[in-house]
Amino acid sequence: MTDLLSGIRVLDLTNVLAGPYCAYQLALLGADVIKVEGPQGGDLARQLGGSPRLNQAGMGASFLAQNAGKRSVMLDLKTEADRERFLDLVASADALVENFRPGVMDRLGLGHEALKAVRPGLVYCAISGFGQTGPMRDNPAYDQIIQGLSGIMSITGTPETAPLRVGYPVADTLGGLVGAFAIASALVRQKTTGEGAFLDVSMLECTLSALGWPVSNYLTAGVDPRPMGNENMTAAPSGAFRTGDGLLNIAANKQEQFVTLCRLIGRPELASDPRFAERETRKKNRAALKTEIEDALTDAPAAAWEERLNRAGVPAGRVLTIPQVLAEPQVLERQVTANFDDVAGMDRPLTVLRGGFMVDGAAPLPTKPPPALGEHMDEIFAGLSPRAKAKARA
Repeated sequence: MTDLLSGIRVLDLTNVLAGPYCAYQLALLGADVIKVEGPQGGDLARQLGGSPRLNQAGMGASFLAQNAGKRSVMLDLKTEADRERFLDLVASADALVENFRPGVMDRLGLGHEALKAVRPGLVYCAISGFGQTGPMRDNPAYDQIIQGLSGIMSITGTPETAPLRVGYPVADTLGGLVGAFAIASALVRQKTTGEGAFLDVSMLECTLSALGWPVSNYLTAGVDPRPMGNENMTAAPSGAFRTGDGLLNIAANKQEQFVTLCRLIGRPELASDPRFAERETRKKNRAALKTEIEDALTDAPAAAWEERLNRAGVPAGRVLTIPQVLAEPQVLERQVTANFDDVAGMDRPLTVLRGGFMVDGAAPLPTKPPPALGEHMDEIFAGLSPRAKAKARA
């Protein structure tokens, strides 16, 4: 864990993926993230994942993935006593993130305006499917719903198989990343001026924003994006190619890269073939070009071609499975994972992923494992000073 957000306290009232992933990024940056969970099982992700035993123990793999480094308290915000305890906690916090449907916190008497009265400089982040306003604001939202509505599914797959869902919860993840970015930015202003912020994060808008290239092609060039499988609409040859053993992604997007590729595969004449000589003609004849390249690539496995092409400046990479990439020397050297022993509910060590960045050459790893439900009640509430609480409310 790094110290970029050391001294910052974040209250995490979120469930499942987008919100917990947001707060996890802040924990990796050094924030003290306190997960506020309800008494009926806490975060739903505690019951989700590939291990029924862990799900039963309230430590599902989906929960373990993005809650390391946090502390947990258990409060029933529908009761007056626990709402008061929660307000004591808010008075000590710098930021709060929640991913309830719009209006839920207000109905509990704990919306932004109510909490701002307790902690005037609070950075309040609300992550929802569609945002706090608009005709869809009250609709339930899951990742696949957003993927379909955003247009992602319409351009994923081949013309024969689309629309297809992206194979992981990309819309939830984008919502979490955008939320973390917005919170960190608002904290800069808070520490400069004392002013808080209300951050309205819409998963639909986060996902649509990330579709900048295809959306721009439609709005600016009038091209309606279509599914192209593993092909790249901007260039050819750029996609996944069969080799003697395994698939290889090749992105020979520049003219000099294409010429080099043709030479390395033993087909230099392809570079001067009228069908392939220029970017636009290659795009028009991409199917024929792919056939020619794949015929040549059968002479060696994907790993050999990857090494040969990259050494010559032609971008290439094998298509790996999750177990394969986790065993890659590049991933191992960069310390992408953290390990914990004696994790609640587990009979073996736990390995979790960190964020996708380094700080001053060091990997920001979580310092403690994901918490059991309500594990830190005593230490957190014992640390709240009544005098400080009274001052904060004044």
